[in-house]
Amino acid sequence: MCLGEVLDQQRALADVHCLDKLKDPRERAFALRLTYGVLRWKTALEWLAGELLDKPLKASERQLQRLILIGLYQLWQEDTADHAAVHATAETARSLGKPWAVGLVNAVLRRFQREREVLLKGLSKSEARFAHPDWLLRQLRADWPQDWAAMVDANNAQAPLWLRTNAQHGTLAEAEVVLHAAGFTTQRHPLAPAALNLAPPAPVHEIPGFDAGRFSVQDAAAQLAAELLDIQPGQRVLDACAAPGGKTGHLLELEPSIELTAMDLSGSRLERVQENLDRLGFKATLLTADAAETDQWWDGRTFARILLDAPCSATGVIRRHPEIKWLRSPEQVTEACRTQSRLLRRLWPLLDPGGILVYATCSVLTCENQAQIDAFLDANSDANCIGPEPSGRSSGPGRQFLPGEDDMDGFYYAVLRKNPA
Repeated sequence: MCLGEVLDQQRALADVHCLDKLKDPRERAFALRLTYGVLRWKTALEWLAGELLDKPLKASERQLQRLILIGLYQLWQEDTADHAAVHATAETARSLGKPWAVGLVNAVLRRFQREREVLLKGLSKSEARFAHPDWLLRQLRADWPQDWAAMVDANNAQAPLWLRTNAQHGTLAEAEVVLHAAGFTTQRHPLAPAALNLAPPAPVHEIPGFDAGRFSVQDAAAQLAAELLDIQPGQRVLDACAAPGGKTGHLLELEPSIELTAMDLSGSRLERVQENLDRLGFKATLLTADAAETDQWWDGRTFARILLDAPCSATGVIRRHPEIKWLRSPEQVTEACRTQSRLLRRLWPLLDPGGILVYATCSVLTCENQAQIDAFLDANSDANCIGPEPSGRSSGPGRQFLPGEDDMDGFYYAVLRKNPA
């Protein structure tokens, strides 16, 4: 099961192999939707299962436990016919080599059907209804006491599909004509000038012009990074943590004449950057290296612009990647903060006097965002935070975009300028 690869092997959904066995695209899409749904509502489904089972299942019966969660998710959140969901889920127990469990699964799911109203009323009074781990709920409440509930709701909703239009292929209006002719509807974004919301969502290869580089899939909040760098023709630019290359491509779409170096610690992830650049028709210098270990890769020439899309908890993109809730830990957040501080400290000397460094994370945690920039500015008298203004919410010297607001993911940005010499 895909759930096992995520929860037991700690793999991101994008990296699971279980779907490779399904050849029918419809079956693959359905299996993926169920996996997303269970990961999105995991604690709520576990609470329901606990109420419905006469006694807890043994720890060794993880597959059976997750099968029950899949069945409950379909009955609660999906539009699958109830009888089909019950039958298919129960029979799956047989295919897992557990014929003894067919009756158990059937009984649990039918009991949910009968007692649905009472069960959901009980769930509404439990912390399990938020479907977030306890540590993350505590942190969201501490960091965003007025907004945490709305953030949780946004995290548990399905994210929209945002496209970034390639300015080198024509105007936004021209791109809309192409998409409308193919039967899609679009909506522009007030903050991201290249963004189009596409409905209905579709696989990328069904989007006209995608394979030719006319469009990329990128949330509107992520599209702000390249815009905030204010790149100018011919400038030397560093994309310090580039994979998978969405922002790398956007920089070149805005100004193809820049001298761009794109780095990443992972060689395999850097291959994805190259694939994106090939599709878009751009070239850049790609380096596999730890951006903070500047003595191992830097040639001594400073950069006019640096984009530091720092490694982070990714707590701002949970609505796109619900597994993040269950793959992250407080210890990982602490380690990410150390990495962010180290990258800021090491890359700042590589910036031209008068140059701009954009610090970005897809996190909503204060320790990764406001606290990082506050500490950096305290330690560097030649640094000034100049934006972004006035979009987003004030979060110390930078700005925080919360998940769901303006139909965007959660992102933090601080635009730092180095004082002229």
